Amino acid sequence: MTVPQSASRDPGTGVIVIGGGAVGSFVAGLIAGRGTRVVLAGRPGTGARGPAEIVIRAPDGGVRRVSVERADGIAGVDRPAYIVLAVKMPDLAAAIEACGAWPDVAVVTLQNGIGAEELVAAARPGAPLLAGSLTAPIDREANGTLAWRKRRGIALGSVRGDTTAVLAAIRDAFESGGLPVALARDWRAMKWSKLLTNLVANSVPALLDLDAAAVYADRRLFAVERAQVREALGVMRALGLSPMRLPGADVRWLALGFRVPAALAHPFMQRVVGGARGGKAPSLLLHLRAGGGPSESAWLNGGVVRAGAAAGVSTPVNAALAALMEAAAADPSAWDRTRGRPTALLAAIEHAVITKMDP
Repeated sequence: MTVPQSASRDPGTGVIVIGGGAVGSFVAGLIAGRGTRVVLAGRPGTGARGPAEIVIRAPDGGVRRVSVERADGIAGVDRPAYIVLAVKMPDLAAAIEACGAWPDVAVVTLQNGIGAEELVAAARPGAPLLAGSLTAPIDREANGTLAWRKRRGIALGSVRGDTTAVLAAIRDAFESGGLPVALARDWRAMKWSKLLTNLVANSVPALLDLDAAAVYADRRLFAVERAQVREALGVMRALGLSPMRLPGADVRWLALGFRVPAALAHPFMQRVVGGARGGKAPSLLLHLRAGGGPSESAWLNGGVVRAGAAAGVSTPVNAALAALMEAAAADPSAWDRTRGRPTALLAAIEHAVITKMDP
């Protein structure tokens, strides 16, 4: 879409947050808490428009109430100062397209997995781009309150263009709301470090419909967890990236925990992973329980596979998990074949790995 030249020079007012889920609502609430006008845009066709209150309960029990404007898509919304993309990866392409009227407005990406920044950069070559990795676990409770389970924080890294103004604005909003902010010199290392935390106790518990503690109590399942992370670390090495410290999550130690011999790693990782999610169920498990459909797995385990193929690094365990998650998300009967059945899952992974290595 062509934008008039006068409009392209307009700095814009307010902020648009696209994605009305728990993360989008949380971020919108923090930004609005600084007195900024925030439009929280959900899916078109939902009919959700007008003023709304966001309630956030912080880890210390304090409650914050802020007002935002909900929108049914972004049709008719004024040009913003910047845009936050808080949708999940399967919805990112549609969200990028929705922002086409403002091709030069700065964007902040908050997606998990690998590939969001590349998609945005390709579609918006004239817009500054800032990547974010949120480590604070957020849940939406039955009454709509956003439960901020652990303080942790967010890391931000400039991808392209002059992001000085948007970085200053969003950093001020987050820190004023009590969310610790870290600045990453290498946004790729930041995204891959967050990816490592998203791989841990996610697809395996989802496929089994079990919690992380049950998975890590089983040495056989721990071996799968360890293998997928070690494959991802191998890809990172090939790309010249190193795990880094994120707010509340020093991924350097997580990586070390999976690099040491399994006999030493298992008891240590059992203790670490048990409390790592702040009481929040794995995102991929929540997705399957909600009915499935396209999931983030294609950009988590699948992201490792694609990057590994480009870098010449073998990633058979990640490939197996990505394929099994895709099947489970598309067909409940496929999920039934592994739910509560560790031996069946292990056999499926072994078959997929052997087939990949010796077709």
